[in-house]
Amino acid sequence: MAPSIKFNDQLETFCQIGSQLAKWEEADALLFLLEGTTDWEKLRKATGKQLVLVASDRPQHLAKAEDFGFDIIELNIPDSPVYERLTQSLLEAVAEDILAPRACVVALYSGFEGGTIDSLSVIRLDEHLGRLTVHDLRQLRTKIPTETLKTAVDLAVAIGREGREGKPVGTLFVVGEHRGVLKFCHSLGFDPVRGYGATERQLKDAKVRESIKEIAQLDGALIVSADGLVTAACQYISAPAVDIALSKGLGARHWAAAAISRATKAIAITVSESNGTVRLFQNGEVMLRIEPFRRAMKWKDFEYDPPGGKGAAEGAGGAPKRKSAPPSI
Repeated sequence: MAPSIKFNDQLETFCQIGSQLAKWEEADALLFLLEGTTDWEKLRKATGKQLVLVASDRPQHLAKAEDFGFDIIELNIPDSPVYERLTQSLLEAVAEDILAPRACVVALYSGFEGGTIDSLSVIRLDEHLGRLTVHDLRQLRTKIPTETLKTAVDLAVAIGREGREGKPVGTLFVVGEHRGVLKFCHSLGFDPVRGYGATERQLKDAKVRESIKEIAQLDGALIVSADGLVTAACQYISAPAVDIALSKGLGARHWAAAAISRATKAIAITVSESNGTVRLFQNGEVMLRIEPFRRAMKWKDFEYDPPGGKGAAEGAGGAPKRKSAPPSI
């Protein structure tokens, strides 16, 4: 049986505050990030005719919510930090055309005590979400030609969006300084691009890109030269991961990407198998995060101090703080 969030006086008060704040800010919707089911009838009454989104990692928590006019968002990142679930909720809402990319949302969630709505934030998506442009790639300050980088990124986004034969695919591209990169690699056995001529390995060719989508299903990284030539595939990367710190939930592929981008001047591009998110690594850090919707969108994360951190002093309703760094996770 799904856990229940009691619709008590506190929750009702937060609904009232959230609704008033939405009017003051001219917000487009309220978003409830839930850790359990609740009394949908009372929630509907407390929020009136406003557009309300309810999001949860577990479908059973959202049972019957649609019967009361709520838009539901099923997440796929259980046990992740609050800010990641908020991010995923908003991105899914944009992907499903529930929200516009420039929408303003009042989010209500459990920021300090699990199972209790105790925090709210005003989030303006136009400050965090935008179209991916060539300008974004040029900000990486690399000698890799922008055309090569954009071709590789577009291919990664397509893999993240389409998967292969209906199944999600995770992969890793390492672009630029291929000779230096290969010093930290060894083949996993079979290299499917070995023996082919240069014209048959050039990413600028649409047919080659389609072939790479097939190869992307195999284990190991694809190594791409600065001029767009796929020099090796199915490579195991063993670069040192000294002084590298990544967010919780990022696996071996992302660690390898961070390590090789720190050890060389290459740009590493990962595709997450879980949700298709594309990340660009440079010098051991995520510099750009791209969501593979119909139009590739970049997301600039906000900071969030978890319970017990310095943000706890702000009390309930402490708003996430914006970063001044490039879009990253």
